[in-house]
Amino acid sequence: MKKTNWLLLVLALVLSMFLAACSGGSDDTSNSTDDADSEETTESEDTSSEEGEASGEQVLNITDSAEIPTMDASLATDAVAFQWLGSTTDGLYRLGENAQPEPGIATDHEVSEDGLTWTFNLREDAVWSNGDPVTANDFVYAWQRAVNPDTGSEYGPYMMGGVIKNAQAVVDGEVPVEELGVTADGDYTLVVELEKPVPYFESLTTFGTFLPLNQAFVEEHGDQYALEADTLLSNGPFVLTEWNHGEGWTLEKNQDYWDAENVKLETINVNVVKETSTAVNLYDTGEIDRTGLSAEFVDQYRTSDDFKVEEEPVLFYLKMNQENEVLGNVNARKAIQMVIDRQSMVDVILNNGSIPSVGHVPQNFTKHPETEEDFRELNGDLIETNVEQAQELWATAKEELGMDTVELGYLGGDSEVAMNMDAYIKDQLEQLEGLTVNVQSVPFKERLQRDENMEYDIQNSGWGPDYIDPNTFLNMFVTDGGNNKTGYSSEAYDGLIEKANTELAQEPVERFETFLEAEKILIQEDAVLAPLYQRAVAQLWKPYVKGVITQPMGPDYTYKYAYIEGK
Repeated sequence: MKKTNWLLLVLALVLSMFLAACSGGSDDTSNSTDDADSEETTESEDTSSEEGEASGEQVLNITDSAEIPTMDASLATDAVAFQWLGSTTDGLYRLGENAQPEPGIATDHEVSEDGLTWTFNLREDAVWSNGDPVTANDFVYAWQRAVNPDTGSEYGPYMMGGVIKNAQAVVDGEVPVEELGVTADGDYTLVVELEKPVPYFESLTTFGTFLPLNQAFVEEHGDQYALEADTLLSNGPFVLTEWNHGEGWTLEKNQDYWDAENVKLETINVNVVKETSTAVNLYDTGEIDRTGLSAEFVDQYRTSDDFKVEEEPVLFYLKMNQENEVLGNVNARKAIQMVIDRQSMVDVILNNGSIPSVGHVPQNFTKHPETEEDFRELNGDLIETNVEQAQELWATAKEELGMDTVELGYLGGDSEVAMNMDAYIKDQLEQLEGLTVNVQSVPFKERLQRDENMEYDIQNSGWGPDYIDPNTFLNMFVTDGGNNKTGYSSEAYDGLIEKANTELAQEPVERFETFLEAEKILIQEDAVLAPLYQRAVAQLWKPYVKGVITQPMGPDYTYKYAYIEGK
């Protein structure tokens, strides 16, 4: 009866797909592959492969529902920051169509026979927006800065530790930062030494943490670097020219970009809008060119020519802090996993093509190297909704803990949709007898900080891939991992992840099957997370917006080739 009343209530709620996450996105991130409902599917390459010519004013107007936390590539951890870093800065490579790396500052590279030494040849016509040339030293400085303990980077140790030679030793303070395995052989040759062969290293180089930095400029601005438009440099397609914190920002075409002739947009205007209804009104009046939809908005616009649904390899889940006495109990965690009705969540709350999540590697993301079977299909559903069994597990947990009633905090977002989603999850969790859930709705930037400090009991979180490999989802939860933040530690799990990334690094079949085994431990045996859903995006796009490429990792959108035609 309680659940039925709730589902009737949410039919009247105004929702969108913009839910807060860590790397998986802020309150506004979208990208795609395809959706199960074929009549509602628009594949990502459709917008980028349309042939046409730019005409009229080349201005794109969009919204985001969260502020950019930082534009410092060493400190960025979320999809909002990575989106606009990727729009303003070129790394060695950048993602083009079909998520394939294409030349950025690097024109090409060679790999040694043992897979340990990568030599990148850099273009000589790339410059920073202050006129300085982009050189190999900019990469050396940026990568050293990212792993330097004094910087306080979260992603530097996470992305480079165990990958770049000596990175972990630098992080641990065992060797000086100058011994990191990255050197400049002259101004335009970058030599990278790896700890071990890394199958996905080229993909890694497109990620935001690996972007170059102009040392003189960064050091000139000190702790104010990248916090304002005038304390930031660009070497990519666009320059951030205006940044009104909490309100929005403006990007303009970088006239000095090495590939400026292929950049058609002159301006991208982004306004921060937290309410879905407001964003839809702005779309309908022609003030913005894209908006996200969900719930009754999907039904209202489903037949519109502007309507698109796209599936993403982005997962949302509940993180449970095992330093909390209750959540340190595996039966309590399993009860939380099983009590949530995920199908109703995606059908009624989201209504945007999202699907229930049943593991921690998304569907349609990676395939078995020999059989070509999808990872998710091979490992199957690792959890199910079963309220009766959840109650039994919860009763066992309370008995083990010596408790009759339990009170837990729940860390959620402050956007309209996040608060409605969190209210639904609170309602679901409180089906467990004697449980009270206290929801705390905070801004995205504060939630990132509280996650970093593990100042939460339960948290609605999300993750999008940093590279295309199961490791990007599964290595998060190794003991003391930079993105673990749950207190989870398992020798068995750590051993499998380590084995996959060392002795099996060049054995693709055995490596893949080791990841299958590790996922079962993470979700099924140890119940570290309570999976919620794999996100899809229901959107309206103005038909005159062409050439936008959606990506499965890094920036959700590539705007380099976007243009306006026939507005």
